[in-house]
Amino acid sequence: MNVPSSIGRRAILSAAPAAAIGAAVVASAAPSAASGSAIAGVASRDSLLPGRASMMRTIEHMVSIAPRKTGTPGGREAAEYVARRLRAAGMDKVWFERSTSYSWAAKDASLVIAGRQISQSPISYSLIGGPEATGVRTLGPRGLHAEVVDLAERPLSALERLDVRGKIVMIDLKFLAPLIALTPLMEFINDPSGEILDAQTLLSANPYITSLTYTIDALQAAGAAGMIGVLSDYFASNKYHNEYYRRSPMTIPGMWITRAEATRVRRLLDRDPTATMKLTTTRRKVVARQPIGVIEGRSKDTIMVQSHHDSMGPGAVEDGSGTAEVLALAEYYGAMRRRGIRRDKTLMFTTFDTHFTGYQAHDHFGRKYVLEQKTPYRIVANDTIEHIAKKGRVGLNGKLLLLDEVEPRGFFEDLSVEGKSMIIQTILRHNLRATTMLNAQAVQPVGIPTDASWAVLCGVPTVSLIAGPIYLYDEADNIDAVAQEELVPILKANRDIIDWFEKTPSNRIGLAAVPYLG
Repeated sequence: MNVPSSIGRRAILSAAPAAAIGAAVVASAAPSAASGSAIAGVASRDSLLPGRASMMRTIEHMVSIAPRKTGTPGGREAAEYVARRLRAAGMDKVWFERSTSYSWAAKDASLVIAGRQISQSPISYSLIGGPEATGVRTLGPRGLHAEVVDLAERPLSALERLDVRGKIVMIDLKFLAPLIALTPLMEFINDPSGEILDAQTLLSANPYITSLTYTIDALQAAGAAGMIGVLSDYFASNKYHNEYYRRSPMTIPGMWITRAEATRVRRLLDRDPTATMKLTTTRRKVVARQPIGVIEGRSKDTIMVQSHHDSMGPGAVEDGSGTAEVLALAEYYGAMRRRGIRRDKTLMFTTFDTHFTGYQAHDHFGRKYVLEQKTPYRIVANDTIEHIAKKGRVGLNGKLLLLDEVEPRGFFEDLSVEGKSMIIQTILRHNLRATTMLNAQAVQPVGIPTDASWAVLCGVPTVSLIAGPIYLYDEADNIDAVAQEELVPILKANRDIIDWFEKTPSNRIGLAAVPYLG
């Protein structure tokens, strides 16, 4: 049986009927954080949990070896670092799952209009030959010289009325999923300080569900020769590192520019309506590495704890923070094991590769471990941890503001009724502010916008913590963006979730899965 192609961040968040989800419960106040796991019958010791300083050292190390791109020395070092930490934590076994992916690198990028250099950054994975094409592609020493058609601030449908064959199109990138779009999926909201339920926050969009794929498809079908993408919904940066979307390979060259630079470009186009674009890209077939460590239980029913270690930039929040949480949990349960505490279920800790290059590692894992069951491990539950982030906001001058608030976050879940109750209690127990519980079952046939989409699609009961700060795919994702005070509460919350998975019979963890419709 073939695993469905990974949807990842591109999951469609269609509004589910309220009756299918239930009205969201809003908590206006939260109790103080509790000590120790609240799951009766499961041994726990808070004294063995790593602290904030330990997790920050992990994040700082991950940033120090960035960028951690798949198939590069930084990516390999990140995978090997996680494996070393898993061994030191006392795993019974540590190994690498390997899969095939495709790296991308750009050089000699420039954009000139009316004799003036334009500040730009190449669109990631542009100027490639196809989904699995490798090699060097270049616009040559003279570059692409063509007329520019300005579609920025106009709908994509305007393309139908224009002849853009052989031309460079300047067009806005739109972020399509403001937080308010998730409200039909919200089952529970803990927002005692009003950090979610204000208009500006609800209308803020995340940077990974965008118009890029539709734009690529439309421009290439219309015969455009190149794209200038205006980051119209973004702060004053052109260092936006988009993911690679396998269904929409970008064979034409592309450049990102800021909204302010687009204003300058328009003035220059009034003098000369043409541009010269230069770009050389190299794409290689590479080996993706996914480190995995297990603590064997009495059975092969396996609780999986995951994040991802790769990054395009510094990647402190995305996903140094998630990696730090996974390793801290591995150290905690390893310490429990060394004290003679053995569990019924096996624990598996892992960080994925290929988040930005096409999710091939996720597809490989889902096919091998779940759909085809080629290993002894029966994955009965998945706990995914991503993005322990400060709230980001775009100021009036376009500057990125990092606020002393947590970025709104949510636990996507498709658990049983008892599991839903457990998550609500966990959110309140650990005072996880600005936190929602989101119904993953409603979108199970198409997946969820997190790294656990593969698990939901494959029918594995899943809890997936996610946040979507505006700076997540940018060079601005540095140490200052990590919500340090949230690291330990999130650690304790996920410890409680894992302990509930341990206590609950495997066949009672999740709801019935909807068959994959792809």
